[in-house]
Amino acid sequence: MSQTLRHPEIIEIARRDGKVTVDRLASHFDVTLQTIRRDLTELAEAGRLERVHGGAVLPSGTHNIGYEERRSLNAPAKTAIANACAAQVPDDISMFLNIGTSTEAVAKALRDHRNLMVVTNNMNVANILANNPDCAVIVTGGNLRRSDGGLVGNLAADTIRQFKFDLAVIGCSALDRDGDLLDFDVQEVAVSQAIIRQSRRTFLVADHSKFTRSAPARIASLSEIDTFFTDKPLLPELARNCEAWGTDVVLTKPR
Repeated sequence: MSQTLRHPEIIEIARRDGKVTVDRLASHFDVTLQTIRRDLTELAEAGRLERVHGGAVLPSGTHNIGYEERRSLNAPAKTAIANACAAQVPDDISMFLNIGTSTEAVAKALRDHRNLMVVTNNMNVANILANNPDCAVIVTGGNLRRSDGGLVGNLAADTIRQFKFDLAVIGCSALDRDGDLLDFDVQEVAVSQAIIRQSRRTFLVADHSKFTRSAPARIASLSEIDTFFTDKPLLPELARNCEAWGTDVVLTKPR
C-alpha cells in the first residue's frame, strides 16, 4: 500500500482507538517499522497527529472534533457503556443528562424505563426520550450550540440550580492522568459543574479515546464521581486513586 493510501487509514485508526502504535501499524500494513515511523513523523509535521513514545495520538488543542465524527467514533463501545449505565438507573427518579454523544447513547438505552423525570441541556437527548411516554422531559434554556444541539450559558446553569436531581449522567471530552475531567467549551464546563453540585449521585460515561486526548478547561475530578463507566482499564495509579476516592469503575465490552 502506498504512503498516500496509508495516511488516511492511520488517521482513521487513531480516531477509532485514540492511539496508534508503530508495531501494530507495521503489522497491519505489512511494512517495516522504519516506514511507519516515517509516516507518523510526516503526519505529525502536518499537524494531523502528535508523536508519543511508541506511536502517536490525535492532536490536542482548544477545539473539539466534529459532532458527526464524534457520534461514529467508538460507537459499539459507547453502546456497551450506555447499556451498562442504564442498567444501574432505577425507575421512578429525577435525573439529568448533559451534552455529548455518550449521554445520547444512554438516552437511547433508557427508552424502556418508567416514571423518569429527565432534565437535559441536550436537544438530541430530549428528542430521543420524547419517544418514551413514561418519561417526563424538561429542557433547560440557554444558548443553542448548533453544532451539537447543546444548550449552554447562564440560563442553562440557572435552570439547573432550581433542581436537586437523584442522579446525573455526564460525559467529558478528555480525562487526564490525574483523573481530571476536561472539556473545550468554558460555558459548557460551568453547566457541568452546576449539574454535579445539584445531583445526589453522578455517573460518568466516557470511552477509552478520552484517555489520550486533552482539553483546556477542567470540569471536576473523578473523586467527585460515584460511578465511571468505560471500556478499557485505567492506568494503575488512577485505578488506585479511584479506589481510594470511592469511585466505582465499571468496565464494559462491546457485543
